[in-house]
Formats: sequence, structure tokens, C-alpha cells
Amino acid sequence: MKAIGFVGSSGAGKTTLIERLIERFCRAGLRVAAVKHAHHGFDIDRPGKDSYRFRSAGASQVLIGSGQRWALLSEEDPAHAPGQDDELTRQLARLAPCDLVLIEGYRGQGGVPFIEVRRSATEGGRSQKAAEQTVTPMLAPGAIAVVTDRPPEPGPIQLPVPILDVNDVEAIARFIAERFEVPLC
Repeated sequence: MKAIGFVGSSGAGKTTLIERLIERFCRAGLRVAAVKHAHHGFDIDRPGKDSYRFRSAGASQVLIGSGQRWALLSEEDPAHAPGQDDELTRQLARLAPCDLVLIEGYRGQGGVPFIEVRRSATEGGRSQKAAEQTVTPMLAPGAIAVVTDRPPEPGPIQLPVPILDVNDVEAIARFIAERFEVPLC
């Protein structure tokens, strides 16, 4: 499976970038899947709805479906769940076949290469962490590029990966397409 992750501080623009890349790859005729990491328990169901009631009653899986889409809610048994490092591998195995998977989060899991997203300005009052970021030589193992709105700091130490402009979605899409040998027309 051809998969690439995007990591960075809250408010750095990962979701917006992934959204724009999905649109670009879909225009090229690719079948794209997306995976979003949630750091805590989450619920896409609402109290009082039938599916919520089924899970509350003890169902280990509840499938909600219509003619247009479906969602399968599954409870992980903590006693039988593999280690945290295997979480992304388990999630990817659940996806239907596709040309490319774009992943938000799961830094360093499953051997999936990733792009670090770094922003110098906040978006709509988001996290100050993003505003303080600069393109420094600090790079997490497994990163294949940095996407940023700020050029690297001048100096003798350079990043060993390409630095791409966060606003140039076409260049980022080309970089990913070349890396994973997927067509981009």
C-alpha cells in the first residue's frame, strides 16, 4: 500500500494541506483514502441514536449504512489490542484497495514515510506553537520532506530533505507522485 503521513504541531495546517492534496489527486483520477489519528477516545455517534444505544448495550461492532456511505464502529478490546506501535498497521489493513493513502498523525508508525508540516503563522487563532516554528535542522527520523511557509534559517546546517512551499500544492503533489510512482496528470 502506498501511504504517506503528515505530522506537525496543532494548527500547522496538516488537515488543510491533506484536504487540498486529496482534491488534487482525485482530479488526476486516483482513488485516495485518508486516515486521521485521534489521540484520545472519540465517538462519531451521538447519545440517543440507535447505533449509540446498540454499542452502549454491548455490541462490539455496529455498522451504520445507507445507499451512499457506511461506517463501521468497532470497539478495541484493550486486553487483546497489540502495542501502540502496531496501531497504524492495523488501521491501514482495514482500508479498501486504493492508489494512495494520506495519513494525519501516527508519527513513525508502520514504517510509513512522512512529511513534516511547519507554519510560521497561526491560522484563525490556532495554536501559538505553529507561530513559533522555524525550519530548523531538527528533523524526526523517517521524514522525507518539510512543508512550510518559511524558508530555512541561513547557516551552514541544511536539512537533508527537500523543503516545499505549503502554498504550492501542485509541487507537493508532484513530489509525492514521483516518490510513490503514481500518475499525476
